[in-house]
Amino acid sequence: MTTLTRNDLMSLELYAGERDSFRDKVMAHKQARRIGLGPHVTLYFEDRLTIQYQVQEMLRAEKIFEPESIQAELDAYNPLIPDRSTLKATMMIEFEDEQERRAALAKWGGIEDRVWLSCQGGERCYAVADEDLERRTNQRTSAVHFLRFDLDDRTAESIRNAAPLAMGVDHELYTETVDPVPEVLSRSLANDLR
Repeated sequence: MTTLTRNDLMSLELYAGERDSFRDKVMAHKQARRIGLGPHVTLYFEDRLTIQYQVQEMLRAEKIFEPESIQAELDAYNPLIPDRSTLKATMMIEFEDEQERRAALAKWGGIEDRVWLSCQGGERCYAVADEDLERRTNQRTSAVHFLRFDLDDRTAESIRNAAPLAMGVDHELYTETVDPVPEVLSRSLANDLR
């Protein structure tokens, strides 16, 4: 996938008028790119459209319109766009009860390093987490992580060709597997790698 440039973005004025319809389009798109790994971990796979939406929202929220500042946002977000051998995802650890969430985060240190995917029953490819900053201290972890799955050529080609895909988490305190992942997600990830 190609990275975003300033030409791909709407001005603040144009975005104000298009925001509702654009958001609806992106939210529908994101549904096909979401997978729950058990009751408390969800992965949202990023692509060019989801990142464009995040950039547009950031520019809107911060009222950014200077070219240098827009480029700074693009430089920050473009690394989250997948390419022919890498998938990118945002990982959320979610609990309805705030105290349960805090207790889990205090115990689940390193869970972000135990998220994996596997194609056709092959070796597990574990995610590289949070290259941008440290999101854990000692045993504690954060509720949000940014993941990168670096795929070998065989795995990337298999995913492009719609081979069965499994995903999971194998942390000592939280183990979940989805096998196979829903076909709509597999197709979407295959498109990311093309």
